[in-house]
Amino acid sequence: MQRKIVTTKDGSTSIKIVEWEEQYHSKHGAIQEAKHVFINSGLTHFLSTKNNESNQVVSILEIGFGTGLNAFITLLEAEKKKRAIAYTGIEAYPVLTEEIEQLNYLSVLNAKDKASLFMAMHHLPWETFQDITNHFSLKKEKKQFSEIKKENTFNIVYFDAFGPRVQPELWTESLFYIMFKAMKSKGVLVTYCAQGNARRAMQAVGFNVEKIQGPPGKRHMLRATKP
Repeated sequence: MQRKIVTTKDGSTSIKIVEWEEQYHSKHGAIQEAKHVFINSGLTHFLSTKNNESNQVVSILEIGFGTGLNAFITLLEAEKKKRAIAYTGIEAYPVLTEEIEQLNYLSVLNAKDKASLFMAMHHLPWETFQDITNHFSLKKEKKQFSEIKKENTFNIVYFDAFGPRVQPELWTESLFYIMFKAMKSKGVLVTYCAQGNARRAMQAVGFNVEKIQGPPGKRHMLRATKP
């Protein structure tokens, strides 16, 4: 499939799959979407709950590592908040190095001094945990989402799969049950999607689901909590 680098409305770049007319991030803004959905509504929300203990390592699972944007802004938050985060990113079809080099996240985030960290994430060998900073460790796993076998492991899931329009099989009860099993009690799953079928699939496997304010360009998004 043909992929090309595109610029979203907040000035940050993304990758577009031409045949699908689908982008890795919102056309309204890649960075502002990532911050709203995954940092503000996911990580920051979890850290504000009673389920969070200041000395615990926060374990995050990302469904769709993609360009590494969500991982990188989480790394920046880990350093800012001085919180230990163990981050696992699942990706079946890794982004190419030449594509990564065309992304402008470092300049838009005013983080050019962190360029070595951003590239370290992408050059990290697959299937092994490695410390990227004093507070952020990363493991990338090259596999299909349906192959995840972890149980009772993650505090937060960033569910950033391609949308139901192009990959409806990723928004089913069977896949959300895998997420449910992989999460710890009181764990939080966040996604940009607010589709009714996705919400009902989450509820069917046991999640408590709330529809909350979406990022710019979207009215709503979903946040699910494991009881």
